[in-house]
Amino acid sequence: MSSHQADPAQRRRLRWRARRGLLENDLVLTRFLDLYEETLTDTEVSGLHQLLELGDNELLDLILQRTDSELPATDADAAAMLQRLRLV
Repeated sequence: MSSHQADPAQRRRLRWRARRGLLENDLVLTRFLDLYEETLTDTEVSGLHQLLELGDNELLDLILQRTDSELPATDADAAAMLQRLRLV
């Protein structure tokens, strides 16, 4: 498996997968990828993929800190990416 940065097809798939049904999520994720996609490591991409597995409402609640709940799968990579998304 090639690295995220070395494979343009993987980079395009990440952008496509980040498209969401909720406009708010779409705006946050697009802005985040516009700023940081070129520098994401494979570990960070893995954490982002874990977040993208969540439903739109659950993801937005986590980004906006509307809920006190932790990530369903307490994973350090996903938690780190969530913190970065919150800064966008």
